[in-house]
Amino acid sequence: MKKITRRSFIMKGILAIIGLFLLDILWFEKYYIDWNYFDISKNKKSKIKIIQISDLHINTLRSFHKSIAKKINSIKPDLVLITGDSVNSTNDISVLNEFLLLIDNSIKKYAITGNREYNGNVDLNKLKDIYENNNCELLINENRNFTKKDRTISIIGIDDFIGGNADFNKSIENLKLTGTNIVLTHCPEHRDIILQQIGDLKIDLILSGHTHGGQINLFGNVLFKPNGSGKYLKGWYKEKEPKMYVSKGIGTSHIPIRFGARAEMVVFDI
Repeated sequence: MKKITRRSFIMKGILAIIGLFLLDILWFEKYYIDWNYFDISKNKKSKIKIIQISDLHINTLRSFHKSIAKKINSIKPDLVLITGDSVNSTNDISVLNEFLLLIDNSIKKYAITGNREYNGNVDLNKLKDIYENNNCELLINENRNFTKKDRTISIIGIDDFIGGNADFNKSIENLKLTGTNIVLTHCPEHRDIILQQIGDLKIDLILSGHTHGGQINLFGNVLFKPNGSGKYLKGWYKEKEPKMYVSKGIGTSHIPIRFGARAEMVVFDI
């Protein structure tokens, strides 16, 4: 048996660590989805289950997308909310359609735009059509009421804060007040403006994305946050009402890796 030298042992150890590191950033944190669940319901007897999908950046239908759709169907949510950056170009809309077709069509869905839809000059009419074909409404400074289990909640969808024309006041025009109001806005920094415009309207929850959780975190330090992130990065922000959840999202942008910011899907009981 060939004797392993100390130097050889150290080198193999270093190579193993590098291999594990590359496996993590190129595969595990991108494709092994973290499913997070939160119960923020007021009425325990008539909970409405919501799944948030954010920052898909989909251009190829991969096995993990199919796994996401399969799990959504198994959870059987009452509502799916898509918080922007679903596609980067008009050519990607057909792939988004393939993904949405995998999700039970009976599940109601609402979507908003993100900065990538504008940066990529995505044809919003085509995007809207694809959403509609999959029981999904694209809300651009609009609101809708959703009724289930003898409850009605309001969904307020705002245009992208960076590339679009985010207008909270327009989005609540003709709003029919309900017991629960949810705001969808892609860039979390927009929350700071909403707080100044909210008036007496009670917002129960803001759902956002955009940051990818920093996408690359080294020793707790985020190398880059996109414009529109503000002071927000990921997870809950409850220091003042309305509370906001910032999803780390599914896809990546610019650099196709994640480190310390595992991709996530979020489930809420509200």
